[in-house]
Amino acid sequence: MKSYIGIDLGGTNVRVAKVSADGEVLAVVKGPSYGQEGPGKVMANLKTLIREIPDWKECSGIGIGVPGPVNAATQTMSLSTNLPGFTGYPMAAELQEEFGIPTYLDNDANVAGLAEALVGAGKGCNTIFYVTISTGIGGVLIVNGKSVSGKHGFGGEIANIIIDRDREKVNYLNVGAIENEASGTAIVRKARRIFGDQIEHAGMVFDLAAQGNEAAVKIVNQMEEDLGQMFATIACICDPDMFIIGGGMTKSADRFMDGVVENFKKKSHAALSDTPFVIAQLDEPGIVGAAMVPVSYGH
Repeated sequence: MKSYIGIDLGGTNVRVAKVSADGEVLAVVKGPSYGQEGPGKVMANLKTLIREIPDWKECSGIGIGVPGPVNAATQTMSLSTNLPGFTGYPMAAELQEEFGIPTYLDNDANVAGLAEALVGAGKGCNTIFYVTISTGIGGVLIVNGKSVSGKHGFGGEIANIIIDRDREKVNYLNVGAIENEASGTAIVRKARRIFGDQIEHAGMVFDLAAQGNEAAVKIVNQMEEDLGQMFATIACICDPDMFIIGGGMTKSADRFMDGVVENFKKKSHAALSDTPFVIAQLDEPGIVGAAMVPVSYGH
């Protein structure tokens, strides 16, 4: 069976893995990414880590997941806030030249969705929309085993979708942007105005709501309605076979997903109401998904 190298590159840490074609992680090495020290240091470190992978020369491809949008045509990052100096940098081309193995780049949320589509919860489906709900909100459309990132690499960047124009201005995103209304960060922000700094994470708000606290229930109900609107908007565009939900907030999915689905059905065309919502299955979507990027290109 073929194997691939998957690289999960962040601004602080990096993991490099050897992964089989069916998604089994065969070996992993990890360490600091030196992401703030520029491309020279980051690339030298990646080359060292790849050479630590057993039998790396036998791998059929290298895939890299990065924290930012990727231009699929040039295989470079379009924006590299967490990796200074990498906007437009030929990371994939440099590794391909170094190792003689086909190398591809994609956004980290995209690769997680790709992993779930190919070897996870969406295996066997043609059209998947993967949404990650965590500190922020992101997504990716996977069609026939390949992420659809668009001309500029911003396809699936759903954080800025407006769900209500009458909300407050929070940051650089649109007023009423879904990330500012329903992400983990947003839930904590709203709850702290009521309960103070004792709210450390969104899970505490779900706990309060489950105990019947009216203010917490109101926050959660609004989140469910907002996410329902977001999913209804996405469904109008791509009508996926399935929505797959990942990210840290899935730890509390039993506290809000039923409400999200109910609101999705209210706000969608009736024909879309049977669209399944499933929780992501994979334990290591970052490195598995990175390894699947060469697969999506036919290697």
